[in-house]
Amino acid sequence: MQAITATRRRKCQGKRINGKAGGGGGGGVAEMSVSHASIHPVEDPTTTDGGNNNAPRVRMNDIQGMPGTKGGLALRLSQFVFAVTALSVMASTSDFASVTAFTYLVVAASLQCLWSLCLAIVDIYALLVMRSLQNYRIVISFAVGDGIASTFTFAAACASAGITVLIDNDLDSCDDNHCLQFETATAMAFISCFSALPSFLLNFWSLASR
Repeated sequence: MQAITATRRRKCQGKRINGKAGGGGGGGVAEMSVSHASIHPVEDPTTTDGGNNNAPRVRMNDIQGMPGTKGGLALRLSQFVFAVTALSVMASTSDFASVTAFTYLVVAASLQCLWSLCLAIVDIYALLVMRSLQNYRIVISFAVGDGIASTFTFAAACASAGITVLIDNDLDSCDDNHCLQFETATAMAFISCFSALPSFLLNFWSLASR
């Protein structure tokens, strides 16, 4: 009986050892069968000209003469001074209201004075707070205003020049009229109009370059 019992114990131990060996071999095969992830280099995509469409644009420095610059302020002040001079000289005559062209010059010079003074104040404010006025709506309003004011002033100056030439050369009646005042006011209106032209062109160029 003891011999049979010993034989059974040996068989059980042998089965246990075989089971462990089999399990260990299976684990080794499982470990060998696991595939390791391979790393492949990825090339950077080549950039083309079309890829820079969304790149942020660098804003140009404000050119002197544009709104919010010292040059722009100088232009506005010169427009205002010449327009005020034309208005004052023409209004100082007692008979300017009898001629439609001279009355038109007074109205156009008044409009130019108000417009240039308002924009000069805006330029002074922009220079004090160091703020750029290159906004689309601001620039387009300045361009339209400069175009209207300078057109009115130029038309009034041309009409006044025609009447002045008529009185001086054709009628030869300067002794009875204020030809010197008429000529001075007309010249100041032309200069005010020409000083407004750079502001209009710079604003228009700024809009066209956007």
